[in-house]
Amino acid sequence: MSLSLPAEPPRARSLTGVVPQMLAALDGTSQWFAPARSAIVLVVDGLGAHNLAARSGHARFLSSAGSKRDLVRTVFPSTTASALTSLLTGAAPGEHGIVGYRALVPDTDEVLNQLRGWDTDGLDPSFQRAQPLTERWAASGRPCFIVSEPEYAGTGFTHATMRGAQFVAAPDIAERVRVAADLAVRHPGAFIYVYSPALDAIGHKRGWQSGEWVAELERVDAATRALAGALAPGTGALVTADHGMIDVPRHRHVLLEEGSDLLDGVRHIGGEPRMLHLYAENGAGADLLARWQNAEASRSWVLSRDEAVAAHLFGPVASPVLPRIGDVIVAARSGIAYYDDRLDDKGAQRMVGQHGSLTNEERTVPLIRLGAFA
Repeated sequence: MSLSLPAEPPRARSLTGVVPQMLAALDGTSQWFAPARSAIVLVVDGLGAHNLAARSGHARFLSSAGSKRDLVRTVFPSTTASALTSLLTGAAPGEHGIVGYRALVPDTDEVLNQLRGWDTDGLDPSFQRAQPLTERWAASGRPCFIVSEPEYAGTGFTHATMRGAQFVAAPDIAERVRVAADLAVRHPGAFIYVYSPALDAIGHKRGWQSGEWVAELERVDAATRALAGALAPGTGALVTADHGMIDVPRHRHVLLEEGSDLLDGVRHIGGEPRMLHLYAENGAGADLLARWQNAEASRSWVLSRDEAVAAHLFGPVASPVLPRIGDVIVAARSGIAYYDDRLDDKGAQRMVGQHGSLTNEERTVPLIRLGAFA
């Protein structure tokens, strides 16, 4: 059977290369960026290139600062836990092992949240298998900083992906960019990671086409303009994202209800609404794959684990990571989202903005260059 997976654009650059190339620029050896005295990356969670282009009138600075070449491809799954880990380790999900928003921990046969499970469910930091680039940079004696919301200080995900960096708390994006520009001046040779989660949070709650999302985009645009104006000579800065977003209204939800044959043989469901990991009962994988392909192939990519690995969807896959990937992978192609309706908590079904799958809207993100990188 032909999988008909979307082709990578010619000469597409991967999100996994962004931070390694920034660090190389600090040594004057980058193939992507000009040499820099210090380097800042501003990650705007949920800002897809297609979303930005569609609302360019509300982000005039970002739109004018970028060009058609200023794009990268995020990883699959196109979700925060996987993408930020890839950005900050330079490794693909199949290497670092964070293969989705929720994924199987084979040793305990539990499906745990890969963003918050470190703090709530005892997920071990070693579950993230790749060394953070911040740890390497700090170990070489170079200054390294995280500028983010206070609530992320000391979390398990922060330790698993950014250990070695000094955390600086700042309550809003305007303050974060001011802090980052100042750190770059005071600490030559510094790598500074700045994170802004508000756009993604609003997108999930209201949708990226909402007025609230546009208002936050305008705040991001103003902060980016201020960052560009505050950069000292020789400081390079980038604006990028972990994924884009698609709005999925409630009538486009696919509810997996008690008694559905699509749930026959399913031991666990992981992933997220637009990218399911289906973990099968022993011996049930082939039948489960066939049922899902027959029912859903017209609107989703439905693959076995072996097919997904052979197609390099997760990048190179280390043997300990293999059982973390579902026996069946379901990646939404059309504007739908899957929900396990057997769960008592229906709160997730109120989300509007979604991501996680293979579409260009979800996987293409900006890479806007400022200062020495422009």
